[in-house]
Amino acid sequence: MEQTDAITALAALAQPSRLDAFRLLVKAGPSGLAAGEIAEALGARQNTMSANLSVLHGAGLVDSRREGRSIRYFARMECVGALVDFLVEDCCGGQPELCRPGAEA
Repeated sequence: MEQTDAITALAALAQPSRLDAFRLLVKAGPSGLAAGEIAEALGARQNTMSANLSVLHGAGLVDSRREGRSIRYFARMECVGALVDFLVEDCCGGQPELCRPGAEA
């Protein structure tokens, strides 16, 4: 992951509603959630949640798929892994394996 991509991803997550939505999508796993389900679960207005999901999508943290009149969102776990790897790349004086126990927990 490039530094600019990491900054974009971190900026997208640096807002409470977007972070909550992303964490909810991570919990949902591969089945994902429809935008309305996310908004309802978080007690947010649908148009506000759609804007937040758009930011997460633009940062590469989520994918979406149209299903009839609704859009289903999915966390892109490979992007999360790349972000974590970027953050700990030079961890512990060049010994990233020392950081792994915390990351794996």
